[in-house]
Amino acid sequence: KRLLLSTVFILKVNLQSEMWFANCDFTNARDNVSQAYPIANPDACRNSDLFLLALVFSSTANVTQRDTVRRTWANQTAIQGFPVKILFFLGSTQTAAAQTALMAESELNGDMVQGHAVADSSLRGPTERTVLALRWVIAFCPVARFVLLTKDSVFINLPAVGGYLLGLHRHPEDLYLGRVIQRDSPDRDPHSPGYLPPALYPDKYLPEYCEGTAYVLSQDVVRKVYVASAAVRAPVPADVFVGLCAQKAGVAPTHSARFAGEKHVRYNTCCYSYLFSSAGMRRHELDAVWADLGQKGATCSVLQTYYGLVKCKALTYLDKLTFFNSQSQAEWHG
Repeated sequence: KRLLLSTVFILKVNLQSEMWFANCDFTNARDNVSQAYPIANPDACRNSDLFLLALVFSSTANVTQRDTVRRTWANQTAIQGFPVKILFFLGSTQTAAAQTALMAESELNGDMVQGHAVADSSLRGPTERTVLALRWVIAFCPVARFVLLTKDSVFINLPAVGGYLLGLHRHPEDLYLGRVIQRDSPDRDPHSPGYLPPALYPDKYLPEYCEGTAYVLSQDVVRKVYVASAAVRAPVPADVFVGLCAQKAGVAPTHSARFAGEKHVRYNTCCYSYLFSSAGMRRHELDAVWADLGQKGATCSVLQTYYGLVKCKALTYLDKLTFFNSQSQAEWHG
């Protein structure tokens, strides 16, 4: 009986969400632009049948990192002839001087959007920026078939991601693609900023969600997640928040191990030509990867790709061992 009632409740919520979504008119989102977006860049997607839009979340102070991304993996305009666009999405600055510098950078490059979101890196800041980014897509880039959300410390293999999306054998809807996290427990520590009380979220595990370093949403899912976000008030990390919204909208995540998640993968040409992402990239690493993979290209056989992936995993594991050993030695000598 309880299962039946739960099923009826879920169906009712999903049906109401679908009806709300169908009746929503998102065109008025442009009207409040001056209030929500100090740098709106409203024409970024105009007159463009955009296949993939990549939104790169970046801290306002990360000018050098943005420049590195611009000259490396973001220095692409098409995948197999299909248009792609890369934009940086930032939150609020803390001083007038910082805002002036940001406006100048935006004027120079034309690839930035800034939303009125808190500048801190606590739970609230990234979540606000994510919701504002989705709202911006709905208002100014509804032509983009897919939207990739990532960070400026991540390497994205756009040709690999685009090739996968082009190869989908179904209508490109209801897509929420990334490295799926399963059976993640809610934070039950009352002293933690991410405390999620049982009264607010009674389940033992969080819903499945895509790890936040890089994931892809189809345009319809962008809208569904944004609509659902108005009813989700959980103090959780931004990627978990998106997962909660997706669950409320009736969208299930699709797992791909080609997203490395929060892991930094040691570079190997045939490994990186297969992977979609690698996190924790320093500026010199992005330059080196792009010089080898992006400019020279890579033609790897199935066997070379397999051994490249094995080598990547082995080197990544050794990197972790080195890190933990150095930490242990520091604690021992400390």
